[in-house]
Amino acid sequence: MAFEGLTQKLQSALKKMTGRGKLNEQAVKEGMREVRMALLEADVNYAVAKDFIKRVTEKCVGQDVLSSLTPEQQVIKIVNAELTELMGSTQSKLTWSPSTPTIYMLCGLQGAGKTTMAAKLAGWLIKQGKKPMLAACDIYRPAAIKQLQVVGEKVGARVYEHGTQDPVKTAQEAVQQARYYGCDVLIVDTAGRLHIDTALMDELDRIKAAVRPQEILLVVDAMTGQDAVNVATTFNDKLSINGVILTKLDGDTRGGAALSVRAVTGKPIKFSGVGEKLTDIEPFYPDRMASRILGMGDVLSLIDKAQEAFDGEDAEAMVGKGKLTDLTLEDFLQQMQRMKKMGGLRSMIGMLPGMSGKNIDVDDDAMKKPEAIIRSMTPKERRNPGILNASRRKRIAAGSGTTVQDVNTLIRQFDQARQMMKQMQTGRGLRRMKNMMKGMNMPGK
Repeated sequence: MAFEGLTQKLQSALKKMTGRGKLNEQAVKEGMREVRMALLEADVNYAVAKDFIKRVTEKCVGQDVLSSLTPEQQVIKIVNAELTELMGSTQSKLTWSPSTPTIYMLCGLQGAGKTTMAAKLAGWLIKQGKKPMLAACDIYRPAAIKQLQVVGEKVGARVYEHGTQDPVKTAQEAVQQARYYGCDVLIVDTAGRLHIDTALMDELDRIKAAVRPQEILLVVDAMTGQDAVNVATTFNDKLSINGVILTKLDGDTRGGAALSVRAVTGKPIKFSGVGEKLTDIEPFYPDRMASRILGMGDVLSLIDKAQEAFDGEDAEAMVGKGKLTDLTLEDFLQQMQRMKKMGGLRSMIGMLPGMSGKNIDVDDDAMKKPEAIIRSMTPKERRNPGILNASRRKRIAAGSGTTVQDVNTLIRQFDQARQMMKQMQTGRGLRRMKNMMKGMNMPGK
């Protein structure tokens, strides 16, 4: 997961910076030395890391510890604030043109995931009530136009292409087509190269002059580390970009790009790609990312994912059940589908306080077996598990490629969950859960 190594090393360094009443200067300097090494190993720009350490040290040394905070908590509070500031303080939203369509021009090197990100952005905009069109202006990479057509269709966005004609002319035609079809947003997918060259920049500059985009968004592969910052700097010098989109932030990235891009270029990170699915795109929140890096979790993003996964119709259907004890295996199957929409168990647990950055031993495929078992049941069996006798369970096991023991385990777990819900309705379950929490060794306690 992203930032795993950085989070662990930062947590280790910060724990050493403790004192009584005031933060001990020697402990702070030793801890900051480790923090600096952690940042550099995460591929953070050297000048950025040096400036960050200087600011944090100045604020930590001699600080009176607030009555409600321990020295360690005080340092974490300072580091969290500085990390947030480093990545841009507040969320930077897309700006809109006074006339339609609003044009966003995506640029970047080949392999950064630009074409896929164009479709992801279009899908995200559709959820915001917009009607985007995609313009295929990459005429050099084999099958680039076809790829944009495929991903565009999947997210429900129109795609304009005119073969291998001059990309500038295609972009101009796309503007007219967007107006004709009533599209209020045009996303221009431009060509990339394996490296920055004069021909690439000249073409991008001509497209920029021809369609005058509201924003130029640079798509950067977060896994390229320090090179991502160098690429962002060069593109910004040549095109005056308005923002950055980081892709592959869910991979084994060291996090240096996210921490350096804003500080080096002065341009904000607007979105991040957090998975391979076309729905795996998130607005970039510096404060939430800082909390995630420090192992403090990202509960707000988890809530956003939950709200997106549970639409109004789902909520009304649940309310219509009347009682939680009326839930069936069909409902259980729906919950698993929603959890998939939220990014899976591993992603969700990583957003919880105390769990970010930990090597979480969670198998996202763990839901496949119970899902296969439920899908092998008839609708009647899902709604009324009480009728599942030995012969039915044997048939279900054979149909799902599992064992009768697996089927029995699922039914038993479902019965236990329903029993706990029944107890919660009477109040006994809440007391039981509180007692369980007291006995658990929760992270951060």
